[in-house]
Amino acid sequence: MRPLIVVVGPTAVGKTELTINLALHLSAQIISGDSMQIYRGMDIGTAKPSLEERKGVPHHLIDLVAPDQPFTVVDYQQHYNLVKSRLDGEGILPILTGGTGLYLRAVTQGFVFPSTPPNFELRTSLRLEAEIKGKESVYQRLLELDPVSAEKIHPQDLKRILRALEVTITSGQPFSQQHKARRTVLPPNIIYLGVTRAREELYARINHRVEQMIAKGLLEEVTSLLEQGYGVTLPSMQGLGYKEMIPVAQGRSSLEEAIELIKKRTRNYAKRQETWFRREPVEKWFLLKTGEEEICYKNILAYLEGRLNQVSNSI
Repeated sequence: MRPLIVVVGPTAVGKTELTINLALHLSAQIISGDSMQIYRGMDIGTAKPSLEERKGVPHHLIDLVAPDQPFTVVDYQQHYNLVKSRLDGEGILPILTGGTGLYLRAVTQGFVFPSTPPNFELRTSLRLEAEIKGKESVYQRLLELDPVSAEKIHPQDLKRILRALEVTITSGQPFSQQHKARRTVLPPNIIYLGVTRAREELYARINHRVEQMIAKGLLEEVTSLLEQGYGVTLPSMQGLGYKEMIPVAQGRSSLEEAIELIKKRTRNYAKRQETWFRREPVEKWFLLKTGEEEICYKNILAYLEGRLNQVSNSI
């Protein structure tokens, strides 16, 4: 099997700049592991690499579907497998990177997911319950029906709560018993790295990124999506930045309130990401520091070149 480099870390840590630098040095291409960057027309709030960056280094699994098209982790697996096979056939080194832990786990650990067909009527009913009674209500139902899944899912992660409930109720079996990894130990061709920053520095970068998104036109992007008819309850429109800006676009909230809310929720999300990735089979963590990125990049590149030689010699 050909080598695969995986780079993970919390949002705003600097994965995009790092992986582009690595790709340029290693003649590699980047595969996105981000559940929001799959949507076309949602560019600013998802922090997609710019068109210029994508011209310099090809990126895959970005802009796959419209915001109202269903897309699951199983769909991601299928798209990833096609891209990875093609790059392997062309002798191109792939760098898989992103912040959606489940997507990355699905393709690195070969997860097998339940084949239960979608139950849209039940899903709509559960989402309506969450809107009326709150997320706590549906999370409590999951806790009663499948405590194993509930323990692994954050009480505010409505998308995953609803999916676990949908599968559990439809199939009559707990969601946690229906998906498993094909392997618990990563194959030797996968080089799995993590990047992090000091907490205060990461939070400052998150705050700055949110302000940049506003300056680039996040409100206008959300307004345009609403004008195109994309409903506010769509999973895509519940993403960080979009959900908070919808009331602003509708005149129900102030821009200042939304900005502070996005910052707060993004910081909380980054904390959950770090917790998730600390449980993953990351072989080495690298600390990025503002003003010292070039030194960090060189250290990571040197480490990768050594590991790539090891992998090549073992295949």
